[in-house]
Amino acid sequence: QVHLVESGGGLVQPGGSLRLSCAASGRISSISPMGWYRQAPGKRRELVAWITRGGTTNYLDSVKGRFTISRDNAKSTVYLQMNSLKPEDTADYFCKAVIGNEDYWGQGTQVTVSS
Repeated sequence: QVHLVESGGGLVQPGGSLRLSCAASGRISSISPMGWYRQAPGKRRELVAWITRGGTTNYLDSVKGRFTISRDNAKSTVYLQMNSLKPEDTADYFCKAVIGNEDYWGQGTQVTVSS
């Protein structure tokens, strides 16, 4: 199966930056759409950013202009650069890949923006 591992989370001050990485390994037959979701305590999981096989990106309105998703296909890795972080960005962040007709999830990485 496919294994996704996130890294790069941590504790930052408001206005700070973090860069999340998600590395995929296992049975990967083609370049897949990938994205980042987040879930804060007591809230539903929401899509933050998405990148297609062709490199087209899409963002949650509240992170537009602050977050940038990118991918390195040679490394099977997707990134999320997060700038100008706000306390409301505090959440567990999860990487997702769609391979064939199946969804694969990482275990998550914590992002805490102190206030």
